[in-house]
Amino acid sequence: MVPNRDPRIGGAFDLDKPLYTISVASEILETHPRTLMMYEDLGLIEPYRTATNRRRYSQRNVRKLQVIQQLTREKGVNLAGVKYILMLLESLKRGSVMRSSPRPSHALPPLQSEARPSTR
Repeated sequence: MVPNRDPRIGGAFDLDKPLYTISVASEILETHPRTLMMYEDLGLIEPYRTATNRRRYSQRNVRKLQVIQQLTREKGVNLAGVKYILMLLESLKRGSVMRSSPRPSHALPPLQSEARPSTR
């Protein structure tokens, strides 16, 4: 993986390097640390763990958390919707969007191309 370049300092840095403690990450995001723990419990984010099992967040984690905040705060998406959107974004990034997946049983039936005759 090629590190991204920080245009402000002209150097390279690793987006996946676990840098921030939960308190620093929550301060950056202007949210409560418990919110980050809840996102982790729901499977929305997976912070790195130190040898002593403390959470560390990378720049990539913080960016993902910013997307979660934007979806919930600005777009009004609930956390189940956020989880689905993140899954779709990951699938698109991998190029593995399921094109031929079966419809869930609760899905609406396909639209009919011909109108049904009226029964009146």
